[in-house]
Amino acid sequence: MNLNLTTKNIHTDMEILLVKNKKIKSDKEILKQLKFKGNDEECVLLPELKKIYVGCEDESHDSIRIAIATAIKKLNTTNFKSAIIKYKDNMGAIVDGCKLGNYIFDKYKSKKEEVEEKNIYIKLDKIDKNIQKEFDEAVFICESVNLVRDFVNTAPDDFYPAIMAQEAIKIAKANELECKILDEEYLEKINMNAMLAVGRASRHKSKLIHLRYEPKKKAKKKIVLVGKGLTYDSGGLSLKPSDFMSTMKSDKSGGCAVLGIMNIVSKLNLPLEVHGIVGAVENMIGGDAYKPDDVLTAKNGKTIEIRNTDAEGRLVLADCLCYAQDEIKDIDYLFDFATLTGACVVGVGEYTSGIMGNNSMLNYEIVQSAIDSGEYATTLPFNRFLKKTIKSEIADICNISSTRYGGAITAAMFLENFIKDENKQKWSHIDIAGPAYVEKAWGYNPYGASGAGVRLALQFMKNL
Repeated sequence: MNLNLTTKNIHTDMEILLVKNKKIKSDKEILKQLKFKGNDEECVLLPELKKIYVGCEDESHDSIRIAIATAIKKLNTTNFKSAIIKYKDNMGAIVDGCKLGNYIFDKYKSKKEEVEEKNIYIKLDKIDKNIQKEFDEAVFICESVNLVRDFVNTAPDDFYPAIMAQEAIKIAKANELECKILDEEYLEKINMNAMLAVGRASRHKSKLIHLRYEPKKKAKKKIVLVGKGLTYDSGGLSLKPSDFMSTMKSDKSGGCAVLGIMNIVSKLNLPLEVHGIVGAVENMIGGDAYKPDDVLTAKNGKTIEIRNTDAEGRLVLADCLCYAQDEIKDIDYLFDFATLTGACVVGVGEYTSGIMGNNSMLNYEIVQSAIDSGEYATTLPFNRFLKKTIKSEIADICNISSTRYGGAITAAMFLENFIKDENKQKWSHIDIAGPAYVEKAWGYNPYGASGAGVRLALQFMKNL
């Protein structure tokens, strides 16, 4: 898709018209005959009038995104090559609807569906610097979200730790970022034993990825983003049922989100120092697999009793969080992103991320950033009684709770054990297990990966 701003009255094949709040202002008789009422995501094509009408629930950014995406999908079912959208406001939402709604993943199709490239014009009275900046930023962000979608959707045999590291190197070169790729020999040297245990049964060696962006002028804040990069998760010896294993290429979504964020920070010229750290690991079975009843020693010296090898993401994050805090001083914000628990999906649904941590105000700020960016999120509070359920009788902590309830919260409480005292109020855990990968299209998100976490984090940083 070619997306352009224009002030000219360009002749196009179609005009996209949003019907907000069910208020139909023109072509009423024709639309009545077609039983078009302007309901949310309702869309009708009138080729003889060169118009696409689409329902838009209200004036919110998210409703506009969804409506525009719905119209773009309708346009893609035709041979019409161009369309125009007359701009009033909400530039970012229009761009999101176009770019995110147009996404297709057909890498593995032997016969790809032929879709002619469309030219979409956003018509304005005038284009000033602020409008151009808003447009450019929205395009860059959408491209990063779609890159993350590509990463997550890629099959595990084509996207293992070494490939993830290669993609990180490409991002670093394209954006002039510092990049470190640390191998297992180095991880063993610095005692990242929890992360190493998870990956040791795989033929693909684990990698720690560390990207760093520093602005040209002095940074106002220092932000550290840590991502769970399980390129595939079989569950290990606590093997997943087959129905739950078929989508586990998505277990790298947190790490991919961090790569996507790092792909855009330099383009936005944010006055922030940003670090992106990803634990790229594959959790498999084999003679060398780590086992239930093992006791692992994490990088910070804490011992972990293993009761379930499928609770592996928290082990990888534990060591990566320790690494981040040992390597980076004077952190202002420390966030981790992970498809960590099915319990979070059960608790808040497929479309919503769970935000947890010790600092309630920080958690609420992240939720607000999610809402502002078009993502869904809610807070899940810690409490002293759930904390007792991850106590181990033989080690410092157990990797799963003694109760089946509150699993998303107890997983976050496990991670808190690897946050230094000086950073406990600066840290939030973001469980994206729900929205990261959904096996049906929703809104402007396609079947599969959504790129969850990218827009949320960038909005938070822009708000700073």
